[in-house]
Amino acid sequence: TSLLNKPKSEKTAEEPQKREEEELNTGPLSVLTQSVKNNSQVLIHCCNKKLLGRVKAFDGHCNMVLENVEAMGTEVPKSGQGPKKSKPVHKDRYISAMFPRGDSAIVALRHPLIAGK
Repeated sequence: TSLLNKPKSEKTAEEPQKREEEELNTGPLSVLTQSVKNNSQVLIHCCNKKLLGRVKAFDGHCNMVLENVEAMGTEVPKSGQGPKKSKPVHKDRYISAMFPRGDSAIVALRHPLIAGK
């Protein structure tokens, strides 16, 4: 029987830790867990950009430590005023390390090139 479905009253003292491990390996956070274990890239969709990098650590709130990050997004230059507003420009940046807050992460995906592994 899975620890996820077991009533709280029937659990032993060690089972909460086992349940947490099971959730990290099979639940929604498994993408981040596998990235930490395999040093593989993940694609994190945030509000206004996408981050492609390697997860070094994370917590239950999805706060992350990312390394070798390629930040991809668009910016609207401020030079356009009135009817001649500037068009959005695609911008990519390399960031060696960053600490995105979990509440800004919308989706985490295994890197598409290695998803078949």
